[in-house]
Order: sequence, then structure tokens, then C-alpha cells
Amino acid sequence: MKKVAIPTGKNNQIEDHFGHCKFYTIYTLTEDNQISNIEQLASEKGCGCKSNIASVLAEKGVQVMLAGGIGAGAFTVLNSLGINVIRGCSGNVDTLMKEYTSNLLTDGGETCGHTHHKKHHCNHA
Repeated sequence: MKKVAIPTGKNNQIEDHFGHCKFYTIYTLTEDNQISNIEQLASEKGCGCKSNIASVLAEKGVQVMLAGGIGAGAFTVLNSLGINVIRGCSGNVDTLMKEYTSNLLTDGGETCGHTHHKKHHCNHA
């Protein structure tokens, strides 16, 4: 069994930035990559790299994160907890899972450069 999480926003679309999602959609996959369960985990308020969401996802058994934009801090924390991050994803989360289970997704290789002030700002390279 493998668990894959996707930061989800409006209309079942992947959130543009990992730390700004409304919730995480967590898919449980069987050994032959079939979806056996789908659950939602509410997102904590604030930036992903300053919350404990990575630990919560790891405790739930998440092994893969399909992310749009993600900062270096959150990327590093997720990886340190054994969660492989595939960056640069976009679109409908159900479609993303079909692409993932068909081995059609590759890591975009980019993290966000950002500063933390009153507003969160990302500069996607």
C-alpha cells in the first residue's frame, strides 16, 4: 500500500502552492496502483514550512506528495520524513492521480524562492 497526498484548492484543483491549500486529498493505492481509498485532511493555517503538516502527513503514512509550487523549506522537511515530492503538478487532482498511477508524472525540479512577511510571496523560476 502507498499513500499519495495532493494539496487541494477550489473545484478539486491542485493548489498552486503547497502551504496555501484548503485541504490535502490523500489517496491510498494498492500494490498494483489501484485507488483503494480517498480521504481529506484539513490544512492548518499558515505557510506549509512553518506548520507541522509534514509530520502529520508522515504519521498518516503518506509516501508521495504531488505538489504545484513548494518552498525549499517544506520540500526539505517532507523529504527528511520520507515523503518524495513531485513538483510542478497542476490541474484536477483526480486526473493527476491517473497520470501518477500511469507513471506519467516527473518532478519539475523547481522550488519556490520566497520571503515571509505579512504576505507570502513566491517567485517561481
